[in-house]
Amino acid sequence: MAQYLILIYGDEARWDAVTDAEMAEIDAGHRAFWARGAEAIRASGQLEPSRMATTLRAGGDRPLVTDGPFLETKEVLGGFYVVDVPDLDAALELAGLLGEVRQNHSGVQVHPLVDHG
Repeated sequence: MAQYLILIYGDEARWDAVTDAEMAEIDAGHRAFWARGAEAIRASGQLEPSRMATTLRAGGDRPLVTDGPFLETKEVLGGFYVVDVPDLDAALELAGLLGEVRQNHSGVQVHPLVDHG
């Protein structure tokens, strides 16, 4: 088995303006993801808007703490899943269930995790 981080990206302005029909499609995709992958899901979460984030950077003796991320893009991380599946094909199959892969303002990235075991 291998673990993969499934990252859900999108345009926050579009997420804020999503229609009821678009939200229904997104929600249906997450329900399908959970129905098919419940045994494999190790963690998941929807993130608050990026303006709620706090960033730490090198700052001498103590980290420099600033509000929000340093982003120069419209597309931000909105949620994630960590899944434990046999291989990349299985992770891609699950990720393909998510409604965000069918939205014109978002995308889903599947990233393998390093096995330190």
